[in-house]
Amino acid sequence: MNTDELKGTGNDVKGEVKEAIGNATGDQDTRAAGIADQVTGSVQKTVGAAKEAVADNVAPLAGQARGFAKQRPFATAALVGVVGLALLNTLRGKKAA
Repeated sequence: MNTDELKGTGNDVKGEVKEAIGNATGDQDTRAAGIADQVTGSVQKTVGAAKEAVADNVAPLAGQARGFAKQRPFATAALVGVVGLALLNTLRGKKAA
């Protein structure tokens, strides 16, 4: 769990408390502020989970790519050249609007 997820959980709990106080007192502004805090918390938790997923999945792939490049430098150069030519040919085929 990262800081975004922790902050999101905190905002979510704070929002639930505000909403409950607003419902108990009949104060619609406090209730609305509580709901807004809950939405903010949900967004923060989602951002945190996305960051965590990217860190968990992309970092190992980058490490594998570095390892491949160190072990097989000529194969890496050939692969980069082929991808570059394919990209160049793809972009050359596009016409300016």
